[in-house]
Amino acid sequence: MNLAFIPSPSTGVIELGPIPLRGYAFCIIIGVFVAVWFGNKRWVARGGKAGTVADVAVWAVPFGLVGGRLYHVITDYQLYFSDGENWVDAFKIWEGGLGIWGAIAFGAVGAWIACRRRGIPLPAWADALAPGIAIAQAIGRWGNWFNQELYGKPTDLPWALEISDGPNRVAGTYHPTFLYESLWCIGVALLVIWADRRFRLGHGRAFALYVAAYCAGRGWIEYMRVDEAHHVLGLRLNVWTAIIVFVLAVVYIVISAKIRPGREEIVEPDRDAAPAKTDGPTDENGSDENGSDEDGSSEDASAKAGAAEKDPFTKDEPREPGKGATAESAEAAGAAGAAEKS
Repeated sequence: MNLAFIPSPSTGVIELGPIPLRGYAFCIIIGVFVAVWFGNKRWVARGGKAGTVADVAVWAVPFGLVGGRLYHVITDYQLYFSDGENWVDAFKIWEGGLGIWGAIAFGAVGAWIACRRRGIPLPAWADALAPGIAIAQAIGRWGNWFNQELYGKPTDLPWALEISDGPNRVAGTYHPTFLYESLWCIGVALLVIWADRRFRLGHGRAFALYVAAYCAGRGWIEYMRVDEAHHVLGLRLNVWTAIIVFVLAVVYIVISAKIRPGREEIVEPDRDAAPAKTDGPTDENGSDENGSDEDGSSEDASAKAGAAEKDPFTKDEPREPGKGATAESAEAAGAAGAAEKS
């Protein structure tokens, strides 16, 4: 008899009047918010604008949810399309069932569309978001705890997960694979953060490191699970997927480092730079309607400079050389001499 174990909740739903609050959905939502928040901090630190990560996520998250559900339904089609099963259940995402492989693949498509619309490189955005995705997965895995699903083989270890009787499950204590994967994802996030600071990863390599590290852990965790799954050559389908994706991620890191070493200098060009202020509308030469240039000078200044050379007593004729204060003094002296003679 176990004296210590991880208890499972008696229910994964709290009824708030007519509104059901599902633990699985809360874990997914909280994970998304944390990923966007942390990704935004990293994006701004890379030189991007605040809010860009959230704008791209508006596209990536819905695509990811659809892709994750499609992957689950396709790879576990017998749960929905076999005799005695109701195909409508394939749409009940709140009951669990999101394949991370489909979520990342379709989410990347949505992110690519949004990045093209904003004129920013997808690899740089993915690098900024990579640790946040791992943290989101760590949080999201607790949704499996609420639903009492995707646990491992029977065990009597002190941290065994207690499972109660229910549809497609037998009461007992099992390996808490949801907890193993949650802790592994936190380690992946820390690894990516450290490696990114140490090696200044760029051009999608931080994201590829996240993918490779996650697949390495998912392989052995998947091997421990006892839920129904398709097998290929004696291994679960998701184990093969983890192996293939791991190899692809490592190859990308190696080739990318040779082709495009270093990190992007500019991740989000400033497309909203405002022109220098003027007092009025400017023409194509940079002068406003009053003739003022961008530095505040005016054609009136040239006119005033020319007027300064005119005789102060005659507005129409410019002063000739030799005339001026000296000539006027001479005329005054002559008038004074004539007065003395008289």
